[in-house]
Amino acid sequence: MELTSPSEETKKPQKKAVITESVPKIAKIQLVSSHPEVYEPCDDSFLLVDALLADRLNLINQNPKFCLEIGCGSGYVITSLALILSQCNPSTQFFATDINLHAAQTTLQTSANHGIHCEVVVTDIASCLQKRLQKSIDVLVVNPPYVPTPEDEVGAVGIVSSWAGGFNGRTVIDKILDVVDELLSTNGLTYMVALSENDPSEICQVMREKGFGSKIALQRSTEEERLCVIKFWRERETNEVDREITDNGSSLNGWLGRVPFVNSLWKKGNETSNS
Repeated sequence: MELTSPSEETKKPQKKAVITESVPKIAKIQLVSSHPEVYEPCDDSFLLVDALLADRLNLINQNPKFCLEIGCGSGYVITSLALILSQCNPSTQFFATDINLHAAQTTLQTSANHGIHCEVVVTDIASCLQKRLQKSIDVLVVNPPYVPTPEDEVGAVGIVSSWAGGFNGRTVIDKILDVVDELLSTNGLTYMVALSENDPSEICQVMREKGFGSKIALQRSTEEERLCVIKFWRERETNEVDREITDNGSSLNGWLGRVPFVNSLWKKGNETSNS
């Protein structure tokens, strides 16, 4: 048996351990469902997902139980968020709302196309969820209607509702800010798209008065508009409402079964069409 001296051993090529982090998945555009009355993923959608990717480690460390998108449209953002978190937080539950029934159905299809389960509710902002989900949402994402328009276009039927923001594009945004305060958990995070015309600094001031810290998480200029994503978090503890949801989420799931989610409506429609 031939022995190798220490000096000779060091001359042998050493294999280095390479630690690589897998590239986080996001929704694939080719798998995003569409409808003529639903806003398709565009620059603002991509910016919001990029902001989530940039803050991925913070999101994972939050170990979120409940995530919500207000105004889900095609489902591109909530599906991307679910894919970003799914590998490290498989127990996270995802919810989405939209005032547009077609958008709710499209989001369901988009999430299903990616193997993601998401409960979708047709409602204005989050009106039928606010009381039950009070102080429970750990990650809230929203790409609101922010385009300055006449007030009578706000909440219009169909695709117009996805962009019509009223005076200075703030009519819907200001309503959502109150909802953020109601829904966000003690350690929750909110990511909201805003336009320069919306006065992001004033939005931050409004949230500061509610006890939130904020910062511009990401910003980008296109040929048509200057966009940013504002990140909000609570800076103070609140004892207003205790969290009423058990660790395993059983009480929430039981309540969800009594809400007319689009999931059941969609299945019912399919059953009717197949009969």
